[in-house]
Amino acid sequence: VKKAIDFKSRGFKLFPGKDNSNKFSILNEGGIKQASNLCPDPGEPENGKRIGSDFSLGATVQFSCDEDYVLQGSKSITCQRIAEVFAAWSDHRPVCKVKTCGSNLQGPGGTFTSPNFPFQYDSNAQCVWVITAINTNKVIQINFEEFDLEIGYDTLTIGDGGEVGDPKTVLQVLTGSFVPDLIVSMSNQMWLHLQTDESVGSIGFKVNYKEIEKESCGDPGTPLYGIREGDGFSNRDVLRFECQFGFELIGEKSIICQENNQWSANIPICIFPCLSNFTAPMGTVLSPDYPEGYGNNLNCIWTIISDPGSRIHLSFNDFDLESQFDFLAVKDGDSADSPIIGTFTGAEVPSHLTSNGHILRLEFQADHSMSGRGFNITYNTFGHNECPDPGVPINARRFGDNFQLGSSISVICEEGFIKTQGTETITCMLMDGKVMWSGPIPKCGAPCGGHFSSPSGVILSPGWPGYYKDSLNCEWVIEAEPGHSIKITFERFQTELNYDVLEVHDGPNLLSPLLGSYNGTQVPQFLFSSSNFMYLLFTTDNSRSNNGFKIHYESVTVNTYSCLDPGIPVHGRRYGHDFSIGSTVSFSCDPGYRLSHEEPLLCEKNHWWSHPLPTCDALCGGDVRGPSGTILSPGYPDLYPNSLNCTWTVDVTHGKG
Repeated sequence: VKKAIDFKSRGFKLFPGKDNSNKFSILNEGGIKQASNLCPDPGEPENGKRIGSDFSLGATVQFSCDEDYVLQGSKSITCQRIAEVFAAWSDHRPVCKVKTCGSNLQGPGGTFTSPNFPFQYDSNAQCVWVITAINTNKVIQINFEEFDLEIGYDTLTIGDGGEVGDPKTVLQVLTGSFVPDLIVSMSNQMWLHLQTDESVGSIGFKVNYKEIEKESCGDPGTPLYGIREGDGFSNRDVLRFECQFGFELIGEKSIICQENNQWSANIPICIFPCLSNFTAPMGTVLSPDYPEGYGNNLNCIWTIISDPGSRIHLSFNDFDLESQFDFLAVKDGDSADSPIIGTFTGAEVPSHLTSNGHILRLEFQADHSMSGRGFNITYNTFGHNECPDPGVPINARRFGDNFQLGSSISVICEEGFIKTQGTETITCMLMDGKVMWSGPIPKCGAPCGGHFSSPSGVILSPGWPGYYKDSLNCEWVIEAEPGHSIKITFERFQTELNYDVLEVHDGPNLLSPLLGSYNGTQVPQFLFSSSNFMYLLFTTDNSRSNNGFKIHYESVTVNTYSCLDPGIPVHGRRYGHDFSIGSTVSFSCDPGYRLSHEEPLLCEKNHWWSHPLPTCDALCGGDVRGPSGTILSPGYPDLYPNSLNCTWTVDVTHGKG
């Protein structure tokens, strides 16, 4: 045996036999000699079972897993002839892995995510989702809003039907960040199996699913800045694509719905070229790959040419470049030596620009590292006896559509916004021999602080609906009529955890009692003041920011015989619905959280509760008692703070472990 030559076939070692017929025999994994017309006993997977005991040539055995385990490998294997004289199984025996997450889902539609999304998913996960259409005559379509797995190591396998893990039903095996636009099943069921290794992960995925008609690939959509021809999504239907004027098409110009319910390719994308001339009376100029980031080492030139005797007006809709290193220069003419109207960098959106002649040249340069979102600029041309179209400012409404000499327009900001540039009304007039607006085009933005005395309104974080800025210190005072209280309701709230904080005080200033201090995403449904004043202070550090907040406020009347609804703590429950004077309500927290104070709230004769609404907090360490329970990291489900050293002591009944 030591001198024999080893052969390998599908995982089994084959050795030269010693029988007189010069035939070969096979040793199975247990070392037992088998006849050449029989395959070795494949055994049974741990936590599973085998169906079939015939191991002769042509025989097939099947495998299944116990409940809460998922099959990994072939569901069935066949004994077949190898190299004319050997008998071996067509594949390895499968294994059964314990299912750690997932669920059974039903149509007609819905959404689900990987564990912990949008934070990092768990290591060594085996998650299984099975989606079943309520209507058995329909199939399942899925698309990914987000997808990012550790490439090459963590995978999401998607299959047709309800037999999870069967290789014959696999539609896609996904890893990394590239996914098809749509995936469609052939039957009324689809399974998804997420497998992760023991090392670093990523944010995972968010999936939308819905039922659609049989023999259909689903609606793949239309490319941004693109045009689609065709509206049929059934098998053998063809969709054709082209881009809007000024854009280039990258990808397939046409895709076909195949018999397996999958499109032959993803829809193409329309990108803005780095060198181009524009002669249309109006249009759009975008940085390459806007808004995904323009990349590095760019030198782009765009020339806008209008009719002689006319002028060109630029409106900056969005602007975000790497500050001090990436630049956009606007020149009044068609050559590199033309006078510069303006040079821009960073994230401050420039004002509107107007040419003196009928040609504008835009030069964009990006260095070798880092990039921003880019820019979105619209242009239009206009005659010498009219002013340029000022557009409709973001977060505002415009009144007036005549831009001829002597006409006026007015701009009113939406609720929660104030004018950050210009006046409410501007007039097209002749100044220094030029036809131009009497002042800058109005802009509206969310202010950093203010004093509000109207019966109701909105408070927005500065920069809303975009991200707020660093190093802010904003103060708002809300004043109601005497005898009234103020109620604030949080519609949206998302700040940098532990560093960007909104404080709410029960009174007119910072020295008033604190109702609550909030950061991250956890806020109560609403808060009430005990007087006719409420003070809000928003402070941010010098790094990272987020969407901020949108808060509604209103003046409310105190009931003569009761207190106002105290609310319910985040991650908690309230016991008692009687808010009349002298009544009490108490609270408890979800498992793993601790109530900030246990004392019930008493509705006192002054119509105010005896103390503020308690909070449910995930604390750093502590004593845990009882037969079972939950331990949460500090701040959960938000990220935990830095520089922690937490110790929990778990104490159960004497004599038990």
